[in-house]
Parts: sequence; structure tokens; C-alpha cells
Amino acid sequence: MFNDRTNPLALLATRRSGKPRDMIAPGPDAAQLAAMLAIATRTPDHGKLNPWRFVIVPSDARPALAALITGAYRAERPQAARLEIEALEAFAAQAPTLVVVLSSPRAASKIPLWEQELSAGAACMNLLHAAHAQGFVGGWLTGWPAYADAVRDAFGTAPERIAGFIFIGSPARDLEERPRPDPGSVVSTWAP
Repeated sequence: MFNDRTNPLALLATRRSGKPRDMIAPGPDAAQLAAMLAIATRTPDHGKLNPWRFVIVPSDARPALAALITGAYRAERPQAARLEIEALEAFAAQAPTLVVVLSSPRAASKIPLWEQELSAGAACMNLLHAAHAQGFVGGWLTGWPAYADAVRDAFGTAPERIAGFIFIGSPARDLEERPRPDPGSVVSTWAP
């Protein structure tokens, strides 16, 4: 039943995250990425607030992103080791395509902040599903750069937060299936 990739349930059942460091070209072209982002906006959104934004980081801007991230890290941790800095430089250069997703809550709204943040997470997930549906692999990373105010400030302003760095490309090798929870261990039926 889930072997036919034209079946929407098969797409959901076969989506896996890829490691951005293992992604290679090609990535999506401009039209494919625009279609993915349009799908990502079709997410649950109580109050129709659009409490998220997407920022595409083009490949020619990746060195500037690496400089921003490493500069912010060095400012926070002046004793940073060379390997830490190299890992952060590599972070910005991964995969052919990078979209930064920002949680952009509307503080004046009566919709609880928690629901707005959940919507941002759902937008990230929809972007990953859209990438998979088009034959690409996606990876959703956070890590230190997602929580650094100096990095966030390059993309938005408080109370916005980076919900994730979504990397998209082609897998360099077949993706390995990871262990998934047995539904019986995470699904129950409520009984009053």
C-alpha cells in the first residue's frame, strides 16, 4: 500500500530526514522551491495569523552567513576551539538550498503563543514534506545558531525566533531508515 510514491500516504510513510552535510546538487530550482514554500504555508494556523516567515539564503550568501555565525559564536565564546569554528563554517555551507524558518508570533493576538509556535513547526514540517514529494531530501536543523540572538537578528527581530534551518538537496547515498516508535508505545485511548 505504501510502496506507490504516487499515493499521498506513501509519501508520508516514506519521508525521512537527510543529513544536510550529505546533501549534494541538484537542489530545487526557483520554481520548485516556490512550490515547496507555497505548500509550507498551507499549515494549521488558528486565527489566520501567518505566525512564521521563510527566508531563502542563496548560495552566494552562504559565506556571509558562515562569517555571521562564527563571528557571533566567537563573541559569545572567545576561547572557542578551531574545530568548533570549522563546524560552524561548515554548517552554513551544507546542502544546495537553505531556507531559514522564523517563528513570528503576533503578540497582540488573542491566539496563545504556544499555538502560534506550533504553527511555525507545522510550516517546517510541510516544507520537508513538499521537498520529499518533489524527489528531494530535507533536513531540519537548529543547534547553537538557531538560539543565538545575533544570528536571529540577521533574519528578524524579537520576539521572532529561528524555528529551524531547512536544508534541501539530493541525497549523496540512500537514506537509512531509523528506528520508529511502535505506535502502541505512543498511542493510547482515553477512558474517563
